[in-house]
Amino acid sequence: MPEPPASPRVFIHADESCLGNQFKDRRNPGGAAGLVEFWDGTEWVRRDYWISEPDTTNNRMALRSAIEGLGALKQGCRVRFVSDSQYLVKGMKEWIHGWKRRGWKRKSGAIENLELWRELDRTAEAHEVEWVWVRGHAGHPKNEYANDLAVRAAREQDASRGLEPSGFEDWLAEERERAQRYMDFFEFAPPGKQGGD
Repeated sequence: MPEPPASPRVFIHADESCLGNQFKDRRNPGGAAGLVEFWDGTEWVRRDYWISEPDTTNNRMALRSAIEGLGALKQGCRVRFVSDSQYLVKGMKEWIHGWKRRGWKRKSGAIENLELWRELDRTAEAHEVEWVWVRGHAGHPKNEYANDLAVRAAREQDASRGLEPSGFEDWLAEERERAQRYMDFFEFAPPGKQGGD
């Protein structure tokens, strides 16, 4: 009996923004966004998403970046989810397992953003997700692009209508032209079998 085809492999680079965290007694508008990409056998296919909230936190928006990104996928996928939020990545790789064993309780006090953690857990169950942390603002172009989308969403308080055609290539060309950044960034097919990996 032949093996069933492997689930599609998808890469999501996500980030979050919360404006005005340094101020007390005022609203902190936030945004979350991501770049979704997959290799179709000959080239990268990319889409963007972004959302906003009028008064929020960085941690809340990090969770929303994952909920929105994974929730936008139309079928179960193998996903490499890259974020600069240790809160999100450690939470999904380490903390959440203990919380669930204890009935969604922590050893010390309530779980912050519990409703979002539960929603993310349900959303992630449809996929095989590898959670990867990357240092923020360290010159990783896809992380920086997701950050720009999130900051814009926070400022403009808008949201995409699902997955939108990506502006990553234009953004990258502009960064190279304007600021001479990412000149050493080259794109290749993902490792492994082309297209099906």
